Amino acid sequence: MGDQEEENYYGKHGTPQKYDPKFKGPIYDRGCTDVACCILLVLAIVGYVVVGIVAWTHGDPRKVIYPTDSRGQFCGHQGTANEGKPFLFYFDIVKCASPLVLLEFQCPTTQICVSKCPDRFMTYLTASKVPANLEYYRQFCVPEFRDVSKSPIEVLKDKECPAMLFPSTPLARRCFPAIQAKKGVIMVGNETTYDDGHGNRRNVTELLEGARKANVVLEMRQLAMKIFEDYTVSWYWIIIGLVIAMVASLIFIVLLRFLAGIMVWVMIVLVILVLGYGIFHCYVEYAQLKGEAGSDVSLTDLGFQTDLRVYLHLRQTWLAFMIILCVVEVIIILLLIFLRKRILIAIALIKEASRAVGHIMMSLLFPLCTFFLLCLCIAYWASTAVFLSTSNEAVYKVFNESACQFSGQTCSPEKFNTSNVTKLCPDAQCLFAFYGGETAYHKYLIVLQFFNVFMFFWLVNFVIALGQVTLAGAFASYYWAFKKPDDMPAFPLFSAFGRALRYHTGSLAFGSLILAIVQVIRVILEYLDHRLKAADNKFAKFLLSCLKCCFWCLEKFIKFLNRNAYIMIAVYGTNFCTSARNAFFLLMRNIIRVAVLDKVTDFLFFLGKLLIVGSVGVLAFFFFTHRIKLVEDTAPSLNYYWVPILTVIVGSYLIAHGFFSVYGMCVDTLFLCFCEDLERNDGSPERPYYMSPELSAILLKGTLEPSKNTDSQG
Repeated sequence: MGDQEEENYYGKHGTPQKYDPKFKGPIYDRGCTDVACCILLVLAIVGYVVVGIVAWTHGDPRKVIYPTDSRGQFCGHQGTANEGKPFLFYFDIVKCASPLVLLEFQCPTTQICVSKCPDRFMTYLTASKVPANLEYYRQFCVPEFRDVSKSPIEVLKDKECPAMLFPSTPLARRCFPAIQAKKGVIMVGNETTYDDGHGNRRNVTELLEGARKANVVLEMRQLAMKIFEDYTVSWYWIIIGLVIAMVASLIFIVLLRFLAGIMVWVMIVLVILVLGYGIFHCYVEYAQLKGEAGSDVSLTDLGFQTDLRVYLHLRQTWLAFMIILCVVEVIIILLLIFLRKRILIAIALIKEASRAVGHIMMSLLFPLCTFFLLCLCIAYWASTAVFLSTSNEAVYKVFNESACQFSGQTCSPEKFNTSNVTKLCPDAQCLFAFYGGETAYHKYLIVLQFFNVFMFFWLVNFVIALGQVTLAGAFASYYWAFKKPDDMPAFPLFSAFGRALRYHTGSLAFGSLILAIVQVIRVILEYLDHRLKAADNKFAKFLLSCLKCCFWCLEKFIKFLNRNAYIMIAVYGTNFCTSARNAFFLLMRNIIRVAVLDKVTDFLFFLGKLLIVGSVGVLAFFFFTHRIKLVEDTAPSLNYYWVPILTVIVGSYLIAHGFFSVYGMCVDTLFLCFCEDLERNDGSPERPYYMSPELSAILLKGTLEPSKNTDSQG
């Protein structure tokens, strides 16, 4: 390449680093960077704390846990009049079949808290004639009902007692009809009809319809309760599974330290074998279901089912699993075939990373610090979100059966009986509708929730950035030590952590702020996409899909750029923009090396995580589905066995990712330092390379010459 061509090449991709005999790695004499962003982050955190305090002052999580009667009082809450009454009883559940349920999420009938659900058919007309029956009946009347001498007509007119009772069972702390099916006939308490309390016989299917509509808001809560029950009986087995994943990850990392080359090839073979076994198992399940009743039902006809075990009885499910695993297997094998030479080069870089990790063993435990800080961020965000969403006040509205001009208007239970509404609409009731409010605080709740989400993304990205710049500073001190490990500082990890917090909080806040803004935009786009699903505007859907794709790519690019910018910050102590520009130009000047080394090592680390997660996931599947004979009786009985299995799989991935992220950051840091080393030095006795002899022996081959040399050869 001529001088003019070289000048044009470097003009497009920045100026290479010059030889500096004083440069010995991470600079210790540095100053604070991006101070304005540091101040902005501190102010934002102070505001976030204020929002949390305000939310905790006004919020009441009991609204999520306990059912609420017609007066907005909680059922079963300790220290209240309803302490011993944990269940909600509907006076006339048939009215819950009204469309108002879907609009207002409230049944237009009186609801009270009771100690137990009724267990028999009975009407107030018949109970009022027998003192013993009336005493039983009174527990399902409003608490103010005392005058048993009132005529039944007056009691029912004043809505002090329900017109009828029927056998019920508690579901999500609500009393619903005890429905059962015998020989295809729907029955409640062994009866197909019931007395509605007004002298009419009605079919129990009307109770079924009312219960179904009343349950429209409770289905997800019931699912959540069953999931919670599964966690209560399987939590220790989940912890054991996660401990197994942690031990497996630790053993793998330790073996990688001493047997990097062998472990990489063993990992590749095991991943192929695990996927192959998965394909074989799916085929066996697919073949065994042939001819079984109901196994040929399609997934689209079945629809969504909360009990995922239903899907495992369909042949189409196992066929889909088998196809997915086959595609993954073929892709991995093809990549291994085409990248077989590059894998040898990547193994050399992994070996060097293993040496660096071996000299800084505390780096393997550092992800625990990051994980702890992330848990704090998640806990604060979740608790603040719950308190904000439950900080509304009780709102009462007019409910009625016939047409009424006041229907849906707000009302006051204390003044309702003396208002004109009861005169114009005799059947109207003032019932608790929902939690809301008209104050300025309640009007800006959505803004506070948005701020809560934004701060969550910002703080999470900041914590991740702090971990990355700390590890980068530690591993950079290893690379730039000419005599390893003699020239390394005493505590490289703690030194890097102190420099990051003392000098570069603002730069980390700047990078994480940019990423948080993009992520919040993506959340907004997902929300808009959810709202537009029912719309017929195809152009809007197309535009939204394009925007989602663009911002997804933008987020990935910013994460990649931030990661390398943090490495430059750790080494040189420059501000975020300068570090990002220098890192980008350095990568562009070595674009072939980026494609060959960086991404191949990422692929190998992904296979390692896939091996650990797949092995632990298969073990969890066989255990929780009672397929391991030795511990068949030990496994707990569950509503949904996919709950602990998915928890173990996700937890195993996070644990494996935590360990491998140390290696990933080490490889990225060593790679950038290697590129810098090539520009600063030439390998001569006057300007020797800082890379180890083993690394230089394989990385300085002709296949990895700088991109400008490749261009000149072309």
